[in-house]
Amino acid sequence: MLREFRDFIFKGNVLELAVAVLIAAAFGAVLVAFTDGVVMPLIAAVVGKPDFNSLVWTIHGSPVQYGRVLTALVNLVLVGGVLFLVVKAVSRTRTPKPAAAPVETDHDVLVQIRDALVQRSAK
Repeated sequence: MLREFRDFIFKGNVLELAVAVLIAAAFGAVLVAFTDGVVMPLIAAVVGKPDFNSLVWTIHGSPVQYGRVLTALVNLVLVGGVLFLVVKAVSRTRTPKPAAAPVETDHDVLVQIRDALVQRSAK
């Protein structure tokens, strides 16, 4: 059973997934720090509020904390934009796969047979 577990862990997919999760967690921490330390102060310079979380709208005495939604949306757009750029950069560095041979249909085979018969009868 220990050998099976070892074989399972050392399969490429499991190790790659574990590395991806750890890198994603570290990357998420960097993006949160970037958002909190750079982007939000820039937005605060334009809008006047350093933190959207404090924005509240009150309806009949009940607070609607729309600032938290705005902060989450800014984070989502930043994470999505950075991930898009990373995926685009990685896809540029990969070598393109050779194009797969086109799949022949029945029609293509019949056309080849017809052409071969025409060439044979022309001789």
